[in-house]
Amino acid sequence: TEVVNDGDAAELAGTDGEDATTVTVDDESWLAATEDTDAGMLTVARPMEHVDDTVSATTTLLVVTVPLMVLLVGLVVWVVTGRALRPVERLRRQVDSIGASDLSRRVDAGDDELGALAATMNRMLGRLEQSQAVQRRFVSDASHELRSPLATMRQYAELAVAHPETVPTEELGEVVVAEGERMQDLVEGLLLLARLDEGQRPPTAPVDLDDLVLRDADRLRRTGTAVEVDTSGVGAGRVEGNDRLLARVVRNLVDNAVRHAEGRITLRVRGESTELGERVLLTVADDGAGVPPEDRERIFDRFTRLDEGRARDAGGSGLGLAIVRDVVEAHGGTVSVGAGEAAGDGTGAVFTVDLPADTRE
Repeated sequence: TEVVNDGDAAELAGTDGEDATTVTVDDESWLAATEDTDAGMLTVARPMEHVDDTVSATTTLLVVTVPLMVLLVGLVVWVVTGRALRPVERLRRQVDSIGASDLSRRVDAGDDELGALAATMNRMLGRLEQSQAVQRRFVSDASHELRSPLATMRQYAELAVAHPETVPTEELGEVVVAEGERMQDLVEGLLLLARLDEGQRPPTAPVDLDDLVLRDADRLRRTGTAVEVDTSGVGAGRVEGNDRLLARVVRNLVDNAVRHAEGRITLRVRGESTELGERVLLTVADDGAGVPPEDRERIFDRFTRLDEGRARDAGGSGLGLAIVRDVVEAHGGTVSVGAGEAAGDGTGAVFTVDLPADTRE
């Protein structure tokens, strides 16, 4: 009789009882139970003690080593993560310690990715600091400008009450009306700038810029101004915008030119094809003293008046050109100032407004 185990053959090594025989296969003892049947069936059994021993040893090993490995991995992750996030925490504490009153402070910036983040935060703090400085200066200047007409009206009123004979009623009325108009213009300008700062823009439509210029020139002629107004260079120019805001741009530029002109201002409107597309150029030139090169950017800041325009009756409130710049930029254009020689006028200042043309039929 042969017993086959995993392809190996072995002979029965003996007999132990009538119904059971002990056989050896590959140096292992097997218990074979025989039964006399027609099919000649042989049933073989193997002891399980060594399997139970292996499972028990493996279980013990896993119970001990797995928790130790998990603890070791967790400890390594905690140490590595803590060391990696320590610069982030330091950066967070530095940013958290910066208040509204000390925006001049900056955070430490390195050469790695966190250094790039710190540099971005420093640039943001710089913009906030600049915005805060502009806002504080704006509030200070606005307060000063609003206080001036109120002080003038109060001074005249107190003088009229204390000494009625020295301040005629007509003179008092003229002062109150003039200072009231000045304060009204200032408040309207501040409100307009506030709306532009908030991004509020009224509905737009096609606007004939040349009509606005000619209408403002007629206004000057009707008021009997001594300044000559030249509109021979006004051509057709249609833009997309708000007619009320663009009319404010034209009026502010024209009034500024009249205020500084010696005897003549020149108004021009023309179309031009550029790399950016079709444009409309508005030019307002005067024959006055002009704007020094170092002041040609600063002149568009709010409440900025050059030395020759410091007088309250001649220099305005300092908001006119700031309104011009904000309105023009809100319409997708630019405004600049140059010397009169650029326009062939010989002297004075030339303000140029560049707006995108409306090419729709």
